[in-house]
Amino acid sequence: VQLQASGGGLVQAGGSLRLSCAASGFTFDDYAIGWFRQAPGKERDFVAASTRSGGSTYYADSVKGRFTISRDNARNTVYLQMNSLKPEDTAVYYCAAAPYYSSGGYYSSARWDYWGQGTLVTVSS
Repeated sequence: VQLQASGGGLVQAGGSLRLSCAASGFTFDDYAIGWFRQAPGKERDFVAASTRSGGSTYYADSVKGRFTISRDNARNTVYLQMNSLKPEDTAVYYCAAAPYYSSGGYYSSARWDYWGQGTLVTVSS
């Protein structure tokens, strides 16, 4: 199982970035996919999640209305479009995968079985 996150970088406040998470080694459309982030010195926090079909999505309050999660099951890829970025969005962003039948809330790290290596997003003021 492999999850490869990419698309991070340095952007000014108010700008946009799109992260990608390319998956391999499992049946992608049987898995929910989530994004988490970890700022320096802080715990890993939930950002967004998509059900296996993409029909339902979930967001942390801090990113609602600014970030959009989407997935392309034909390409085994999930995206996180991030608009109106703020300095407090600076973090390493991780994608994660869990079988659709997993229990527990999407916001909980414990739900997610597989994790990518992370991509750094830095938002300057």
